[in-house]
This record gives sequence, structure tokens and C-alpha cells, in this order.
Amino acid sequence: MTDKTILMVVAPFNFRDEELFVPKEFFEKSGIKVVVASKEEGIANGMLGGSINVDVRVSDADASDYDAVVFVGGSGVDSQMLYDDPGYLKLAKDTDDAGKLVCAICLGPMIPANAGLLSGRNATVFISGASYIEEKGANYTGAPVTRDGRIITAEGPNAAEEFAETITKALE
Repeated sequence: MTDKTILMVVAPFNFRDEELFVPKEFFEKSGIKVVVASKEEGIANGMLGGSINVDVRVSDADASDYDAVVFVGGSGVDSQMLYDDPGYLKLAKDTDDAGKLVCAICLGPMIPANAGLLSGRNATVFISGASYIEEKGANYTGAPVTRDGRIITAEGPNAAEEFAETITKALE
């Protein structure tokens, strides 16, 4: 797996800590390189007090450089309306167009949903986002983790490890 790279995309503030740090650690233990993106460079801050250095701005990220792009959830996705942010939407579309894995956890699936990637697909999301992804054409499963082809979604922090395992298996 040392030839694989995953881009983890977070809100500038109020990303959900476990949804970044649990998968990130899992990926790195599997030998996968992890790059962190956000709206701005600098430090991104989690809801529970964690912080991370941002390696690249979302608007500067090239989807073809990564094997998977993971949209991390948390209240920042909603409060900062990242599901309407042109840079986040373009990254989701470009990742799909490049034939790479598009992954999202918690409220993160609202981003690929608004990019049109979940229409007609099975997906899950944190319960407060269920009606949003359904309005965008997704078949909401309510499962902890749902994989539909190259789209992998998870419902929240409790599913973070299973989410990471599912992504890693999909990259094998």
C-alpha cells in the first residue's frame, strides 16, 4: 500500500476529530500516505479540540494525484455550507471523473450528494443529513458504512474504523 495516497478533506473548523484521526492513523499504519486539505492553509481545528496542519487548499488539490478523496464530517460541513462550496464540489466531481474513490463520513456525504455523485446510488450519512442526500437522489441506507462502487459513505464517528477498513480494502 506504500504506493497509495489519500486526500482527507476537512472543514477549517469544527471537523469531527475521530472521523479524521481514526481513519488517518489506520491508513498510515497500512502504509498509505495521507495528505490533508481544507478551504485555507494553516491549522484546521476539530470539534473536540484536535487540530491538524493543512497540506493543501481544496481549490489547489488535483484529484488525479490521489487514489481516494475522503470528505470528513462534523458540524463545520453544515455551518460553513461546504456542500455548496465550489472548490469542494469540483474536487468531488474531479475525483469521480478520474475514476478514484470518493469517500465521505458523517455530514461529509452532503458534498458528493450536491455534486451529483450520489444520485441513484446507495449511501449513508449522519441522520440529520439523510433528507438532504435523498433530495439529491441518493438511496439512504442508514447503515454504518455503505459502499456502492467507487463511492464509500459512513454515518458518523462510531463508524470511523469500519469506514477506514472499507476504504483500505477498496484500494487493494
